[in-house]
Amino acid sequence: MATVTLFSRPGCHLCDDARAILKTVRASHPFDLQERDIEADDATFKAYLERIPVVVLDGRELYELFVDPDDLRGRLAARRPE
Repeated sequence: MATVTLFSRPGCHLCDDARAILKTVRASHPFDLQERDIEADDATFKAYLERIPVVVLDGRELYELFVDPDDLRGRLAARRPE
């Protein structure tokens, strides 16, 4: 199963929007959703502060600031074994 990681922080409205899109996509294209609060450690905070939300699929950064739901669906569908 694919793993999607959302880098976010509390009070970020763009992060809330991204989370909602991910949950909608997840309903039809299942994946493991992990969330990382960038405030958890200094290095992550410095790396992502100006870029959140950042969405990563299986270790590869796909989106920052927004999520393209159609693109994500396509990427998830392409991962599925026939």
